[in-house]
Amino acid sequence: MSATTTHDVATTPTAERVRGSGRLKDGRQRSPFSMVVMLLLAVLWSLPTLGLLITSLRTREAAATSGWWAAPWEGGWTLSNYSRVFEQADLGNAFLNGILVAVPATVIPIMFAAFAAYAFTFMDFKGKDFLFIIIVAVMVIPIQVAFQPLLDLLGPRGLGISGQYLAVWLLHTGFGMPLCIYTLRNYMASLPYSVVESARIDGCSNFQIFWKLIAPMAMPAMAAFATLQFLWVWNDLLIAKLFLSNDNTTVIVKLQQLLGTQGQGAELLTAGAFISMVLPMIVFFALQNFLVRGMTSGAVKG
Repeated sequence: MSATTTHDVATTPTAERVRGSGRLKDGRQRSPFSMVVMLLLAVLWSLPTLGLLITSLRTREAAATSGWWAAPWEGGWTLSNYSRVFEQADLGNAFLNGILVAVPATVIPIMFAAFAAYAFTFMDFKGKDFLFIIIVAVMVIPIQVAFQPLLDLLGPRGLGISGQYLAVWLLHTGFGMPLCIYTLRNYMASLPYSVVESARIDGCSNFQIFWKLIAPMAMPAMAAFATLQFLWVWNDLLIAKLFLSNDNTTVIVKLQQLLGTQGQGAELLTAGAFISMVLPMIVFFALQNFLVRGMTSGAVKG
């Protein structure tokens, strides 16, 4: 008994042994070339953000006379850009408005798309394949071509909700649902169908199967799309600019209004842009594990 245990301990590689032997956790050999390439890509990807941060901490004159890479020697440091951007752009209320727009515009399309994806995957009804093809085809239509009809539909000559949060929620739901349905349907198709059949034999309804079985198993895909949808809605400019009023507009629109026709306000724009990055970065890092799992799960069956 003790000999077997000793043999198992001696032959089973621990995480410390794997790391110490120059291998990854799954046993693959580390590639120095890949590590160097990834480090270079990470540095190159981070340079614009670093330049934005340094520029936001410099005066307008200093930023205009020298590049951000020369900032440590040129000087011109200031924190007034951040205080001025809150005073002139009312960025605090715009930040709150962005949250009020982004959160419902993320949850609503995922909720409806999850039900639709379940129906396309586990239910049989007439015209299912044709309807799914239409939904996929809608994704290739640019959203800009729909703005004029939607302005008439949601404006004073139509429903009269233009300028309200409801209009933006409906638009983001309509524009985001086709891709969400397509993504969740492909993910649910990789789930074991035998589990659904067993639940139906036990007398479960489609509603019970969805909430108790499919929704928990599809949570990585839903969280992955929620991350992308939130980033898209938060950074949206056109929809918020056209369908919201100046009183409830988002932070991205406020940032765009900071830059005047003659380039004035550029120093405030960099500070405001860096502030607007805070919440998307928090959401991304909080859900990055779900994002990776949702992107890779279901890619290979077997």
